[in-house]
Amino acid sequence: MAYSVPPLPYPYDALEPHIDKATMEFHHDKHHQAYVDKANGALEGTEWAERPVEQVLQNLDGLPADKRTAVKNNGGGHYNHSLFWESMSASGGGAPDGELASAIDTAFGSFEDFKSKLKETGVNQFGSGWSWLVHDGSGLAIVGSANQDNPISQGSTPLLGVDVWEHAYYLKYQNRRPDYIDAWWNVVLWSKVAERFAAVS
Repeated sequence: MAYSVPPLPYPYDALEPHIDKATMEFHHDKHHQAYVDKANGALEGTEWAERPVEQVLQNLDGLPADKRTAVKNNGGGHYNHSLFWESMSASGGGAPDGELASAIDTAFGSFEDFKSKLKETGVNQFGSGWSWLVHDGSGLAIVGSANQDNPISQGSTPLLGVDVWEHAYYLKYQNRRPDYIDAWWNVVLWSKVAERFAAVS
């Protein structure tokens, strides 16, 4: 079954003032749709066309060589953005609790140190990309990825990612990527991150 853009789990303006309505409309309806269309086009007629995007991204080397880059870029864009929309909420923000909070403290020293490291990774990502909290099989780690690359292709499980492509923030924040990341913390849905953590820990 061909991929499709999942509906936003909230109205376009739900994340105001932190993420503006116009950005959400363009980001979700135009950018994500383009990734889906191109991923479907690249996979059409291959044995991978009916497989979940996670499985495809975990097995990029198994794809036909002439399809690999298009699928990595556009399948990755679909997967990354699907996680991104789910990771935010108008009722988000604050801090995690329970086992996720304990794991963050163990891995990074404190929640504030974790936030600083994720932000630093995002701010310093050259060009377009993402900053991720992942479970790498032994514990939590922070990694950056270029373009629409995803940690799942490297054997890690993404738990939370912040999109640092300019299209994610430029209408409101222009070139102020650090300000965008600071604002984004106010909409992070920690219950969804904890759910992903529980599934792999």
